[in-house]
Amino acid sequence: MQKRNATVAVIGAGDFIGSEIAKKFAAEGFTVFAGRRNGDKLAPLVAEIEAMDGTVVARSLDARKEDEIAAFLNDADAHAPLEVCIFNIGANVNFPILETTERVFRKVWEMACYSGFLAGREAARLMMPRGQGNIFFTGATASLRGGNGFAAFASAKFGLRAVAQAMARELGPKNIHVAHLIIDSGVDTAWVRERREQLWGKDALDNPDLLMPPASVAQSYWQLYQQPRSAWTFELEIRPFGEKW
Repeated sequence: MQKRNATVAVIGAGDFIGSEIAKKFAAEGFTVFAGRRNGDKLAPLVAEIEAMDGTVVARSLDARKEDEIAAFLNDADAHAPLEVCIFNIGANVNFPILETTERVFRKVWEMACYSGFLAGREAARLMMPRGQGNIFFTGATASLRGGNGFAAFASAKFGLRAVAQAMARELGPKNIHVAHLIIDSGVDTAWVRERREQLWGKDALDNPDLLMPPASVAQSYWQLYQQPRSAWTFELEIRPFGEKW
């Protein structure tokens, strides 16, 4: 592995997509700053990256707190120049509209939209003086359409997409690549499998081509990073070939 003098910050380094993103960039020589709530849960990820001779710093992080986001990214940049910031917080919940409390709606917005704004702004603050960088946001089907029971989640994801669009228009001319990745599929996690089985029975898991492996998402982010600035993608929709759309 050839080490790079560059850091990738993964905000929302959960057990599936976030961890795979971290491992992919670590394998490519990046120093990884991984942040999530309950940072002790990052221990398995740290062990995997260190086993491949990668460099990783794990932190507990509440991405809704401005001071915590700023400190996390400043520390990442101090370790090695912040080359990539990936915002990967989901907050996917489903409630009928009459059961969507004020607290649920506000919390989902804070997690999936407001914290994305904070992450993008603070990453841009560090990248702009150098005149280069990459800021990527994880979106979902709900970024494009609000489904039954997804008023809170869809409104937050719509908002995150708007933040990303505005940032892309402002920062692109400053040589900072801003991209929004729409995952139009269920991701292959234990929670998604359990929920599908509850809703549709065991037959819902028979077709492996209806769920997206987290490693495939990580590969898509790596491809976005590698794009030349003469052909930058702003929005990339990905789905397994078995998924209808």
